[in-house]
Amino acid sequence: MIVAAIIFIVLGILIKYGKMYWLVAGYNTMPKEEKEKYNIKGIANLFGNVMFGMAIIIILGYLIAKLTENQSIQNYAFWTSTIIGIPYLLIKSNSKKYKIKN
Repeated sequence: MIVAAIIFIVLGILIKYGKMYWLVAGYNTMPKEEKEKYNIKGIANLFGNVMFGMAIIIILGYLIAKLTENQSIQNYAFWTSTIIGIPYLLIKSNSKKYKIKN
């Protein structure tokens, strides 16, 4: 589970701070004219924050599982972070908030 959390942290850093916007699904295949219609910095910030949040939930689940010696807690934490994080990310990133008005 720690490996999954590290992957989320690395992806969050690369997208948010490394400006590797091509890691955002769909953005890298858009034509230049379409890309100009989106606030990619805002979307990247959102992606980074969600990835960090998911990583924190996974790490907390791992630590609680170790403390309580109940290994199923880390699985619950992973699936909870995924079930909450992915839909939140998709809904927020596709909202009008990140479209540039012409």
